[in-house]
Amino acid sequence: MPKNTSRTMTDRRKEIDQIDSRMISLLQKDGRISNIEMSKHLNISEATVRSRLKKLIDRGYIQIVAVSNPLKLGFNITGDLYIHVEMKKIEKVIQELQRIKELWYIVMTTGNADINAEFIVKSLEDLNDLVYNRINRIDGIIRVEISVIMKFIKRNYDFGTGLEFG
Repeated sequence: MPKNTSRTMTDRRKEIDQIDSRMISLLQKDGRISNIEMSKHLNISEATVRSRLKKLIDRGYIQIVAVSNPLKLGFNITGDLYIHVEMKKIEKVIQELQRIKELWYIVMTTGNADINAEFIVKSLEDLNDLVYNRINRIDGIIRVEISVIMKFIKRNYDFGTGLEFG
């Protein structure tokens, strides 16, 4: 019988424990927190924080980045693209979309569209070029719907890990 390769919450618990979860929560509240400060909060050594943090980054559980507001940084238009794709060509489409710098977030979805991508551009001209000259020309794309963000209402990233530790 083939082994199921999907990862369950039980599998993730073996790799992330309560200390890792608390480290992630601290970083979500303040990505600039020092390893020394984290070690004080968690009552563990700074070396332990450093090695656990490296493991979390290397295994793809977290990224440590500055989350910026694109509308304040010269990108006048940001939003979502709902991309409808010929399913036989979805892998090739995904490879092509990943090469486009203006698309900073790409996911496969259920529902009305096959792929959701978030974009940032400086102008309507750039958005037109992105959608009509670059994305719509990718073989396998059927249709692209655009939703422009008018205003950020809530952008919080301190949602924890979703793992229960009792």
